[in-house]
Amino acid sequence: MVGTDPAGQGGIAAVISVYLQQGWMARHGVRYLVSHRAGSALARALLFPWALLQLLAALLAGRVSVLHAQVASYGSFARKSLLLALARGFGVPTVFHLHGAEFQKFYAGSPAWRQRWIRHSLRRSTRVLALSEAWRDFLLTIVPEARVSVLANPVAFPPPQPEARSVPGRVLFLGRADQRKGIFDLLAALGQARAQLPHLHLHVGGDGDLDAVRAAVAREGLDDAVTLLGWVRGTAKERELAEAEIFVLPSYDEGLPMAMLEAMARGKAVLTTPVGGIPQAVRDGVDGVLVPPGQPQQLAAALLRLGRDARLRAALGAGAVARVRTCYATDTVLAELDHVYQGLGA
Repeated sequence: MVGTDPAGQGGIAAVISVYLQQGWMARHGVRYLVSHRAGSALARALLFPWALLQLLAALLAGRVSVLHAQVASYGSFARKSLLLALARGFGVPTVFHLHGAEFQKFYAGSPAWRQRWIRHSLRRSTRVLALSEAWRDFLLTIVPEARVSVLANPVAFPPPQPEARSVPGRVLFLGRADQRKGIFDLLAALGQARAQLPHLHLHVGGDGDLDAVRAAVAREGLDDAVTLLGWVRGTAKERELAEAEIFVLPSYDEGLPMAMLEAMARGKAVLTTPVGGIPQAVRDGVDGVLVPPGQPQQLAAALLRLGRDARLRAALGAGAVARVRTCYATDTVLAELDHVYQGLGA
């Protein structure tokens, strides 16, 4: 399997971390090759050739039965498509596992030669994995003959924490704090909602253009209502999830966001947008609340409704836990991945 550093940031890293923590890699004898990680430009430039050389050596030694590539857009696609092509040259079955939230834009904005290469990579892959039915349908519109299956992201349930208590008015955002994730819409909505619920306080856990976020916080007069945490992981992330009353992710594009699924698994009231794979995970009014992207006023209205109604938050949280347990729990998803590998003869 090849992908980004599981100790890094982002959805692919989170998924790989679950595979590792649940022992799935060890059970299947999977070797993980890191093709990308954060660091200096030189270190990043050298890492991919090293991963390619390691794969080539393993292929020459006959030690590769499947190549499973965790793929996003842009540079990630470029790197993984070359590795997939190399494996196919040795007659090895390949799995193209798409995570890229912006893959549709990436494809539409690509020149004709790259669109042909994208379609070729999908068509020649033994199996293509999409995070949701919506992503499967998109892939089949550009390559109808591709062998696409749906495999959701797996979520591990946290151990019981009876001492954990949510903080009244605490709103949590986890992810890259940028326009695509809707952080500026959230800040505008928070400014509107605090006129009626002044105790609302937003914690932002993530990287991104934090200087632009700070400027927006100042413009909205929210200096006393927003805490920028930087990227959080481990016990710090668990604490933030435990203390939140509402989890908000007003994205414009998504695959199937791990942070949202983690919040659902912890029984949080989730407020998000119906983009990418989210509508398959969150049913409006049942497991969370959906508002259109780019609509701060509707986002503010939903924040007010959730902030005022503890019973609604509890009901949505209970629905979210049931939804994750049924569709996204690690045992369920990893059993489906086992089935994919069995179909490849691995």
